[in-house]
Amino acid sequence: MKKVLIVSYYFPPDTAIGGLRINGLVKYLPYFGWEPIILTKNLSDNLSSKYNIINTPYFEYDSIASFKKRIGLNPKGSIKKQIGKPNLKNKKTFLNVLFSFIEEIITYPDNQKTWYSNAFEAGDKILSNEKIDAIISSSSPIISHIIAHDLKKKHSIPWIADLRDLWTQNHYYYYSNVRKFFDTKLEIKTLKTANVLTTVSEVLASALRILHNEKFIYSIPNGFDLEESINGNINLSSKFTITYTGSLYQGKRDPSKLFKSLNELIEENKINKKDIEVRFYGPQEDWMKQKIEQYNLQDVIFDYGLVSRDVALSRQRDSQVLLLLLWDHPSEVGVYTGKIFEYLASKRPILAIGGIKGVVNELLEETEAGYFVSSIEDIKNIIIKYYNEYKLNGQISYKGNNSKIEKYSQKEMARKFAEVLDNSIKVND
Repeated sequence: MKKVLIVSYYFPPDTAIGGLRINGLVKYLPYFGWEPIILTKNLSDNLSSKYNIINTPYFEYDSIASFKKRIGLNPKGSIKKQIGKPNLKNKKTFLNVLFSFIEEIITYPDNQKTWYSNAFEAGDKILSNEKIDAIISSSSPIISHIIAHDLKKKHSIPWIADLRDLWTQNHYYYYSNVRKFFDTKLEIKTLKTANVLTTVSEVLASALRILHNEKFIYSIPNGFDLEESINGNINLSSKFTITYTGSLYQGKRDPSKLFKSLNELIEENKINKKDIEVRFYGPQEDWMKQKIEQYNLQDVIFDYGLVSRDVALSRQRDSQVLLLLLWDHPSEVGVYTGKIFEYLASKRPILAIGGIKGVVNELLEETEAGYFVSSIEDIKNIIIKYYNEYKLNGQISYKGNNSKIEKYSQKEMARKFAEVLDNSIKVND
């Protein structure tokens, strides 16, 4: 069996969504003739008995946290709060400009750059002592690609750079134009030596082709684990539950349209607020409480905070409806959130709310797993449709097309990666 070294900062049990794509690769690549070896940061509770994992020595802080520690601050606390300036967000003050400037310097080329030395040393050791046929690196963070670039340079081995999130073309990119200039030069220089670039959608692949036009670039969507997919009877919640699991990205994933729709439906006496519960599971953000109060939904919406992945999956599976929030940004048209594939595995109806139709809308239409809506009127209509079914039957039925959904399994994703790996070896030979 051929061997592939996978360089990924995130890997379960780390709860970051970025680790799920890699976990799927590691689990299913052996079905297609590839034995994965995972190079990742130190895991407190790793799966070494199940997978071949190279844990780098423990390091506690990223670049920002290390900087805070050096200047005598709590590495895990906000700089602004610790210096007594908690309300500087989005204000063009001298301190804000200064903080942004400092952050751009100390995080270049990546906030997780402290991982580099340990990871490169571990990768170099295994490539020197074992026959490894190829490397896959996964971002974000982009330090994974820098490590893989240097390993390829030293060992002349085929390298696939997988960009779950784009680098400088990412619409979540928030650094200045000066920083972006240097990041773009670094991206082109780093990925120039990769044999293949992969990403999660054809829209994002097209964007990569503009910047890296001589590269082989492929779209390989994320997937869900068939073994986690729910079959048979499900013990659904007794209330009309709508559940969101994941980050809100400082309000970019904005639930305001849903809140406004619920507020209007309650005031119009079209739904009974005692029947409904909207549940959020993920990192808590300060503005959420104010937003809930603004729409008078304190008895309806509950922000439970960050929970383990097992708890999040359980809440997905017992929910009447699953909520997917998309940022109203033109580039969001090419983004499959990792969350949507977890939702597919749960086999519950999906309500996706966003401003622009794109790959998520196409996926939901193809699989018949839910609805994509953007206007308040459409959101209200879908909620009423679901609510009336709930009142009539005590639950909402799931109507997803399983044969279409299975095309988006992690096993199918791994098969596509195996094809890319096989072709890369042939070309390299």
